Amino acid sequence: IFNLQALEHVNARLLELYPDDEERFDIVLMTNNHAQVGVRLINSINHYGLTIERFCMTGGKSPVGYLTAYLTNLYLSADSEKVQEAIEAGIASATMFTANKDVAYSDTQLRVAFDGDAVLFSDESEQIVKEQGLDRFFEHEQLNENKPLAQGPLKGFLEDLGKLQKKFYAKNERLNCPIRTFLVTARSAASSGARVLKTLRSWGLEIDEALFLAGAPKGPILVKIRPHIFFDDQMFHIEGAQKLGTIAAHVPYGIAQKYHKSA
Repeated sequence: IFNLQALEHVNARLLELYPDDEERFDIVLMTNNHAQVGVRLINSINHYGLTIERFCMTGGKSPVGYLTAYLTNLYLSADSEKVQEAIEAGIASATMFTANKDVAYSDTQLRVAFDGDAVLFSDESEQIVKEQGLDRFFEHEQLNENKPLAQGPLKGFLEDLGKLQKKFYAKNERLNCPIRTFLVTARSAASSGARVLKTLRSWGLEIDEALFLAGAPKGPILVKIRPHIFFDDQMFHIEGAQKLGTIAAHVPYGIAQKYHKSA
C-alpha cells in the first residue's frame, strides 16, 4: 500500500552522490508469520519487483521486540495493537490505512505530510483544547510563543528525513531534492502558528511547506499535496484523507486517543 518506487529513487540518487555512504532508506518486512511461509513472501516480493532484502518472521510472536535491534526509525503496520505497543516502547509508529480511491503519486519525489500536535510535537496544547477550550488554548499559545513545544513521537522521523535532505543540499541539489516534507495542521497561523515554527527552528529542523488550516478539513489540501503518506493522531482526519485518496497513518498518541476510545 506504500509507494516504494519513491523510496528506491531517493536511494538511487543518494548512491550516485555518495557511493561510499550507506545512509539510505532500508526497508525491513516484519511479520508474525512462521518461517515456513518465507518462500511465498520472497516470491511475492520478487513478483512485484520490490527491493526488500531483510525479513523478520517471528512465528506468532509480536515483532515489536525486534524493532530496537533493527534500529527502526519508523514502524508501519495495519495492526493497531502492535503499533500501540511500539509507541509505548518509544518507537515512531503508525497504523496504515489505504486510500478509498486511486491517486497518482510521484515516483521521483518522496512526499511526507505530518500533523503537528501529538505527532511532531507533544499533546501539551491539545490537552488544553480538550479540557479548557479554544479560547484558553489561544491564550496559552501566545503566552508561550517563545517556549518550544516538547517533542512528539514522529519528531525523530522528520529529523531523519532532514538529514537525508541535507545530503542533497550539500551537493547543490536543494531544488532537485527527491524528499519533500509538509506540516498540515488545524492550527491557525495568526493565533497559534508562531510557536510551531519557532519550535522547529529551535530543533534545527526545516519543513518544506507549512499549511495552517484554522480548523478547515485536511482532505482537500492533501489532494493538492499528494503525499505518499500523511500522519495524524485523530481518526476523523485519517478518514477524511482516506475518502479523498490519501494513504493515511494514525499515530495513537496523546489525549485525542482517550476521547476517541470513549466515543
